[in-house]
Amino acid sequence: MAIQLLEVQYAQTGKSTQGNAMGMREMQAKAYDKRNAQYLLLKAPPASGKSRALMFLALDKLHYQGIRKAIVAVPEMSIGSSFRNTNLTEHGFFADWEVLAHNNLCTDENDAGKIEIFKAFMANPHEQTLVCTHATLRFACDQLDAKDFDNVLVAIDEFHHVSAEQDNRLGVLIDRLMNDSSAHIIAMTGSYFRGDGVPILLSEDEEKFEKVTYTYYEQLNGYTHLKSLGLGYHFYQGRYLDALGEVIDPTKKTIIHIPNVNAGEAVVDKYSAVGHIIDTIGEIESTDSETGIITVRTHAGKLIKVADLVDDRPHIRPRVQAYLRNIQSRDDMDIIVALGMAKEGFDWPYCEHVLTLGYRGSMTEVVQIIGRSTRDCEGKSHAQFTNLIAQPDAADEDVKVSVNNLLKAITLSLMMEQVLAPNIKFKRRSDIKAGEKIEPGTIIVDDSSNKPSDKVMKILNGERDEITAALAESKEAERLITDTIDPEVVNKILLPKIIAKRYPDLTQIEIEQVQQGYLTGIKIVQEGGLVDIKDIPKDAEIEGERTYVYKDGRYVDIKTLSEEEQQATPPAKQIRERDLPYGTGGENEGAGLDRKFILLGKKFINVSNLPIDLIQAVNPFQQAYEILSKNVTAEVLKTIHDVALANEIQMTETEAVMLWPKINAFVKAHNRPPSIASTDTEEKRMAQAIVYVRNQKAQRLAAGEV
Repeated sequence: MAIQLLEVQYAQTGKSTQGNAMGMREMQAKAYDKRNAQYLLLKAPPASGKSRALMFLALDKLHYQGIRKAIVAVPEMSIGSSFRNTNLTEHGFFADWEVLAHNNLCTDENDAGKIEIFKAFMANPHEQTLVCTHATLRFACDQLDAKDFDNVLVAIDEFHHVSAEQDNRLGVLIDRLMNDSSAHIIAMTGSYFRGDGVPILLSEDEEKFEKVTYTYYEQLNGYTHLKSLGLGYHFYQGRYLDALGEVIDPTKKTIIHIPNVNAGEAVVDKYSAVGHIIDTIGEIESTDSETGIITVRTHAGKLIKVADLVDDRPHIRPRVQAYLRNIQSRDDMDIIVALGMAKEGFDWPYCEHVLTLGYRGSMTEVVQIIGRSTRDCEGKSHAQFTNLIAQPDAADEDVKVSVNNLLKAITLSLMMEQVLAPNIKFKRRSDIKAGEKIEPGTIIVDDSSNKPSDKVMKILNGERDEITAALAESKEAERLITDTIDPEVVNKILLPKIIAKRYPDLTQIEIEQVQQGYLTGIKIVQEGGLVDIKDIPKDAEIEGERTYVYKDGRYVDIKTLSEEEQQATPPAKQIRERDLPYGTGGENEGAGLDRKFILLGKKFINVSNLPIDLIQAVNPFQQAYEILSKNVTAEVLKTIHDVALANEIQMTETEAVMLWPKINAFVKAHNRPPSIASTDTEEKRMAQAIVYVRNQKAQRLAAGEV
């Protein structure tokens, strides 16, 4: 059974792939604008050009900022090729990126003595650039003093490998360089999510970084060829091996990731798993002795090329990797099968389908896998992520595990919905300059009172995804998906706690501003985005639409006039809000109106007039339950509910207090208390709140407290 949880359409503007006069694409130019920062965190999706962005930044620091050396560290050798010698001057930049052959420590030829080469590089005043792995950097730094890195740029690619844990040696290294040297640091990642557990950086360290964020939507919407991206799930019962034929399409350029050997889905060893996949596709015709590439004749009779990256034997994998690094055309490869490889940094532009067998719990890993298919490539209009996971079965002993995997997988997809959707930006009204053109998707924040601080604006415009990741990892996320918890409880209690923990220096007012802005952004995405008033149909209903008249050279709300003036103004002189002249910056000249709306039901509501109760009632994962209800059988849905509700009467006093007004309203409306046996989840939760309160009262009586 297949479920397409998300499908995003893009405009194919070509903007994200076009170069400027210096040869920089849109994201690279944004990063270059921050080139003077000592610590820079670059968050951008796969294929946005982070490697070349680093070259531009490093060369500027080497030529103009007094930096002596630039060191680039990558997680594995294969990614080092992204930083090979590159001609930048032919596209308008002032210098080329060059790394001496002996300072490229990501080639097979340099296996021996890498630490000594690194140390020699640091001591040589004439050599400026070096590329190595994270491991080489760590080991070399163990033999060097932090002061050796004064005025040296250290660039960490795939920065999510860093962790604030004390035993994360890369994280310790970053702390050491920041505290004990004048080194510059550039951190690059496509998946900077705190929802994976331990934070990447401590809050006080992260504050020192200037951030450049380039969203998935900016990247994919600006492509030339890729038009849509889908995220889907296919459920199986029994063994995943028996469902392979339903999810593998040999006509699609596909990367297949098999389950981890320790995962519950791994019913056979990794080599047998590859054999089952090939048998599903067809029969082996031959294996190239030079490259290790397998030619398979599909059941339809077509010959296709398959790369096996699961086989880690030293005489096999390097040859396969070498072949994949040199792919030149669409016909050079058809299907790649991998275990832990072909994720971050792996570049196969023709890939149009990533198939993941078994649940992946890491948001970072999901983002990296999806990124393998989102390269822009001629002849590829759609990219697809498919996750084959176990369908919950009430008779299965591991039903709880399968339910939890299902719910977490869906949570990650809905998290990705926020990541892939058009970006909502917030801008204070007082920051708008005369004649400034406001970008689409901008919400103007009225700051005439309680002006949001720079810190609040920075969070709302660059870190909302991290808040969503933290929410997705909370135990309450599961109950949000199964519709067994009131969203207001989450939004009024859990969300402020998450924000306060993530940003401990925020005041209570700032926490509330972040909370409200965050939920407003989610609501807008859920309702299909922002609509400018000029694009609202003429016959549509606008909630609270105002009427204006032209007076003293500007338009004024007719309600601000005296009663006599209102009565004296003929209808022909009155003008509806939607018909006001469209002024600069997306606002009406003179009236000072926000002209951005969202469609709720059949009415359009001005974003600035969204009721606070409506915002706080937002369920960030509201689509999940609807999707499940429509796509799984009643029996499966009941199984999911039963597991999710197994430990349901876990309640805090705060939640019970918040539910009490609803309980009173329910009793008044139905002339009875809520029933704990009700099939309505909200009524059942209210009944559980009554039980909780009674139990708490009984416990206090027994303890002599009441």
